[in-house]
Amino acid sequence: MFFYLLILFVGGGSIFYVATIYNGLVARRNDIDESWSNIDVLLKQRHDELPRLVDVCKGYMQYEQETLKSLVDARTRYLAASTIDQKAEASGSLSASVNKLFAVAEDYPALQANASFIELQKRISELENQIADRREFYNDAINLFNTRIQQIPDTYVARFFGLQPRLMFVVGAAEKAPAHVALSAPRP
Repeated sequence: MFFYLLILFVGGGSIFYVATIYNGLVARRNDIDESWSNIDVLLKQRHDELPRLVDVCKGYMQYEQETLKSLVDARTRYLAASTIDQKAEASGSLSASVNKLFAVAEDYPALQANASFIELQKRISELENQIADRREFYNDAINLFNTRIQQIPDTYVARFFGLQPRLMFVVGAAEKAPAHVALSAPRP
């Protein structure tokens, strides 16, 4: 009888221990999903502001069609992205295009004085800063999750339930590259 109670106790304790590990891993995975959702909301808000920015700039930047086209193309790539990795990469390209547009806009004093442009520039810059902050939370959540699924005994539970490491939201080459702007005389 004692032997059966011992087996029951050890078996029950083992199941409870595995369940506790699994629940902790699920909580970490949900933190990642929540962090990404917060980023995605901000990316959507930035995405929604860009057509207004392009419209405001079109009237002033007749000679900068390539810059405006690259922004529109980057926005289109973001719309077509379906996975987190694709959205992250498209977001980086979009950020680089926005930064280039703002740099080129400095060459247009009339545009710099436009109240709509100033408002949009401020709004998009605020969104970019918030996205950068949320990236940090997202990457922290991924780091915690990836660390846990690589540590013993969590790694065995993670493998059993098919939990895979997640990729961090990294700054892409497009965002690292400085905006290449050819400065010329200010245009009217």
